[in-house]
Amino acid sequence: MDFNFAVVIPMANESEDFNPFVSSITKVLDKLKCGKVYFIVDNVSKDNTLELCQNLSKIDNRFTTVWAPENKNVVDAYLRGYKEALLNKHDYIIEMDAGLSHDPNALPMFLRVLNEGNECAFGSRFINGGSICDSTWKRTILSKFGTILSNVLLGTRMYDMTSGYQGFHAQIVEKFVAYRLLSKAHFYQTELRYLLRKTRYAEIPIHYRAPSPSVSKKAVYNSISVLFHYFFLRLRFKSKIIR
Repeated sequence: MDFNFAVVIPMANESEDFNPFVSSITKVLDKLKCGKVYFIVDNVSKDNTLELCQNLSKIDNRFTTVWAPENKNVVDAYLRGYKEALLNKHDYIIEMDAGLSHDPNALPMFLRVLNEGNECAFGSRFINGGSICDSTWKRTILSKFGTILSNVLLGTRMYDMTSGYQGFHAQIVEKFVAYRLLSKAHFYQTELRYLLRKTRYAEIPIHYRAPSPSVSKKAVYNSISVLFHYFFLRLRFKSKIIR
């Protein structure tokens, strides 16, 4: 089946893993015989990632490089990618990380789930078939504890509230890119899951490897602030929903 889909990937300082990552995702696109990839590069990247992405875009039109120096944080990078995909009328839009943290071989599973009537497909490391490898025990515990705490405070019921591998129908993306998200760092994926909890969704087992070794204090503070913002709204019976 021919899927009109896009993959949005923020790229920063990826020169070391660029070739193996591109090789992996290209093999998947070749098998599917469809698909478009949007690389979002901004000033966070200090190596030659931009040049590598631009060179690839010149020889393979399935890859588009978006230079976005106006980005202020990683959330801006994700949203810029989503907006580019919407402008080009893709039906399904999938977000993933570079550097082989997320396995491109899972893309067909995301497409199948979205094609089966689900509006959202969320990658999960904590369901049967999912895993985390090459990670510190502290990061694994942080991810699991973050999921438990988010489910308790926000009333969600997902097995993984912090994964960044996820896909959506275009009409869902149109709604959340127009919403004023509060997150400035990776907690935005938890924020999205909370806001989209009433949609038709499915969790997909994914394998996650080699995350960044640490989380900045600024990102942690922002996560706590956003989490409790929605928790207190929920206590006042003002839960937010994107439908």
